[in-house]
Amino acid sequence: MVFGMTTFTLVHVLLSLIGILSGFMVLYGLVTSNLMNGWTTVFLAATLATSVTGFFFPFHGVTPGIVLGVLSIIALAGAAAGRYGFHLAGAWRGIYVAGSVAALYFNVFVLVAQAFDKIPALHALAPTKPPSGPAFAISQGIVLVFFVVVGVLAVRRFRPATA
Repeated sequence: MVFGMTTFTLVHVLLSLIGILSGFMVLYGLVTSNLMNGWTTVFLAATLATSVTGFFFPFHGVTPGIVLGVLSIIALAGAAAGRYGFHLAGAWRGIYVAGSVAALYFNVFVLVAQAFDKIPALHALAPTKPPSGPAFAISQGIVLVFFVVVGVLAVRRFRPATA
């Protein structure tokens, strides 16, 4: 165990953090109309790996994490198809942007939920499992508004010269 986590959980968390960090680089590229080729590959691969490894944790029935994992894989499939399969042609540019932003949002949503679950000061504000309550809702609302605003901005601005 490392930091109280199994090796598998640690790998899952590291993949998630790599996906989030590289995702913010890709998000910057979307807003500045920069393809960010290397960052995009890392983001899509790490985020897909995060979603897939999430299905290997023990579960009993459908959970919010399972639903977000499925939605993330759908968003990533659209983003990858738009970027690599259809080379951002026509509507695929918007599908790539929306899929990338959605997948990053899902990862950040889970990051905030995990922060409220694992960080004592935040957990005190939302002690239920899964986290809920005003502090959690306000935090997630801020995250959602940020991604909607930046996502709309990215769709409008992302027009790279070449794919």
